[in-house]
Amino acid sequence: MTEKIQLSKADRQKVWLRSTFLQGSWNYERMQNLGWAYSLIPAIKKLYTSKEDQAAALERHLEFFNTHPYVAAPIMGVTLALEEEKANGADIDDAAIQGVKIGMMGPLAGIGDPVFWFTVRPILGALGASLAQNGNILGPILFFVLWNAIRMGFLWYTQEIGYKAGSEITKDMSGGILQDITKGASILGMFILAVLVERWVSIKFVFNVSSVQLDEKAYIHWDKLPDGAKGIQEAFKQVGEGLSQTPQKVTSFQQNLDSLIPGLMGLLLTFLCMWLLKKKVSPITIIIGLFIVGILAHVAGLM
Repeated sequence: MTEKIQLSKADRQKVWLRSTFLQGSWNYERMQNLGWAYSLIPAIKKLYTSKEDQAAALERHLEFFNTHPYVAAPIMGVTLALEEEKANGADIDDAAIQGVKIGMMGPLAGIGDPVFWFTVRPILGALGASLAQNGNILGPILFFVLWNAIRMGFLWYTQEIGYKAGSEITKDMSGGILQDITKGASILGMFILAVLVERWVSIKFVFNVSSVQLDEKAYIHWDKLPDGAKGIQEAFKQVGEGLSQTPQKVTSFQQNLDSLIPGLMGLLLTFLCMWLLKKKVSPITIIIGLFIVGILAHVAGLM
């Protein structure tokens, strides 16, 4: 009886480390296929002894593949299990392996963005930035260490889940579990994004909407204050009593906005950018457009 070929933990760790470079050779034709095939080379060499079988395995994994680079790990694990079964004589053809990859990469891609780009990374980035703003060198170091620890840990853990579950994982991931994870992650991601919008997106209008002449007793008459320290004391006293420092009460457009809904314009700008992205407008075009509008508005005295 032929001894069963099995991938060791060290073999799977080699695949795990190589998967970090999944997008290193990204291309417009088959996207992540080169990085995917590169990641699987240690496993293919272990499972197939002949050059012909190794070449055939690499060829089937050079087909189109594209998903979020981090959630590719469980698909990698399932693929390792299928290749292992195939190398041991199981009736698994190339179409079946490719079908499993395609069937998983689409649904899983919807999890990666809200979990990593919209939740984990903004939280860690905000933490690191808050420390860096205070001159603490631990800010960027903390972000780098925590981000990579979470990223690499997630890649290894989910790859192992995929490997141990094998082809059975596709039945679970295509059901309600995936939908619940995606929905929950999206809600949490949008919540974090809203917090970051209020903090980082700033639009300040500088033009005034009204200027009202105040009553003689409603403002400080600077020319009638005593000289020296007594005049300063008197000025502070009148300010404390609620007197205006100018003869006119000037109300800016920004003051009206802040009194109604603070951060409204930043939120509307974010919604506008999201709508433009949904309409397939290039992010570079949006960025250039924001620069142009901002400069023109400043020159015109609006912002």
